[in-house]
Amino acid sequence: IGGDSFYGRYWGCLAEFDRLHFETCFYQGMDYAIAQGVQRFDAGAQGEHKLIRGFEPVITRSWHYLRHPGLKAAVEDFLQQERVGVLAYAEEARAALPYRQA
Repeated sequence: IGGDSFYGRYWGCLAEFDRLHFETCFYQGMDYAIAQGVQRFDAGAQGEHKLIRGFEPVITRSWHYLRHPGLKAAVEDFLQQERVGVLAYAEEARAALPYRQA
């Protein structure tokens, strides 16, 4: 919990349990946020499986720091090239949300 947000994350366990990921990341978190009056529930980045559960795509940022100048430049170049595709994908994903479009 941070500020007006509740963050749902699940890092796994040693055994396999059917649907445990969804129960721990989404359903329990949503239930808690509603019960506690938390304004925002953040289910984390990535995953088309979130669309059918009503989570809208949100562009996130990484706060990684790369010390090696060559690696830093290569990553910056890649991210510049990737940005257009990521933004287009987010728009495409919004169209797949299970809500009626006005």
